[in-house]
Amino acid sequence: MFKKIIVLVFVSFLASCSLETPNEFSEKALQEKVYDLNDEVSTFKGVIDQHKGKKILIDVWASWCRDCLVGMPKVKELQKKFPEVVYLFLSVDEKKDSWKRGVKRYDVIGEHYNLPQGMKKGDLVDFLNLSWIPRYVVVDENGKITLFNATDASDENIIKALKE
Repeated sequence: MFKKIIVLVFVSFLASCSLETPNEFSEKALQEKVYDLNDEVSTFKGVIDQHKGKKILIDVWASWCRDCLVGMPKVKELQKKFPEVVYLFLSVDEKKDSWKRGVKRYDVIGEHYNLPQGMKKGDLVDFLNLSWIPRYVVVDENGKITLFNATDASDENIIKALKE
């Protein structure tokens, strides 16, 4: 009898957990303010919308993140293999000067935006459930999320999502 209760509790727990990954950004996440290298403000939705019709690889990173910097050469390989893809780098550096220096220092090629509240605050980081960086997200030509969570740029799921 005790085993049955444990199994029922476990099954209930699994059923209550959302195991699905989103295929589109929440409205709150889309309204998040982002800053470009010239300190111009726009919404995340505005950034995504300007690339409609193209696949987007979003790389959430920070200049202080060792794993992010180790992953940069892998991202550069993806850029060579998939040059038609838009590479959108979202920095969670809280200091804009550190972010801008990091872009130059590490020769990060692509579209650059900053989330100055860091990786612990904000509607977009909440939506992404951001607990680790780097974080890679793939968005298709229609703005739908085809890969929600990868933490290594050499993840086969990234390549698969970019090929589809």
